[in-house]
Amino acid sequence: MARTKEFDPDAALQRAMELFWHKGYEATSMADLVEHLGIGRASVYATFGSKRELYLKAYDRYLENGVDFVGLLSRPGPVLPAVRALVERYADEAARDTLHRGCMVVNTAVELAPHDRTAARRVEANWDFVEGTLTSALARARAQGELSAGKDPRALARFLLTLLQGIRVMGMGSQDPARLRDTAAVALSVLN
Repeated sequence: MARTKEFDPDAALQRAMELFWHKGYEATSMADLVEHLGIGRASVYATFGSKRELYLKAYDRYLENGVDFVGLLSRPGPVLPAVRALVERYADEAARDTLHRGCMVVNTAVELAPHDRTAARRVEANWDFVEGTLTSALARARAQGELSAGKDPRALARFLLTLLQGIRVMGMGSQDPARLRDTAAVALSVLN
């Protein structure tokens, strides 16, 4: 007779995501996972696979819990206030990140993507999604007369994507919230 799981896999995945996000992939040992999740090593392997497989599932969970770019940027009406609010939100969240976790996408890009093709593809897919969503929103802003005809929505989207990821990196090390907010404000001036 098969044994039933004595833990909630969804809650365990959430806890694994939090641990990986805080410590990173390499710094998180299987012993750390067993202790943090409160389940046995065999249960971790049986439920999630290897540490790497668990990390990739935790990465996917992070994205599921992340910013709803489409919801924020596809509302009817003016677009640029939503874009500005998104950038300001990133700066505020980074400034308030007392654990200095940054962004799990950025962390994965730095730690795993250079030598893990699967992780690199996941990071690139996320960046493509964010860039595409921003491009669509900025094209709509240009069509509505909020952006001048000479502004390239795709180039602006790429700039904003890089800015957002950079804000997350700066938030990991900066103790000065004004640095992040000032950066966001200056960057947003390109939309004028």
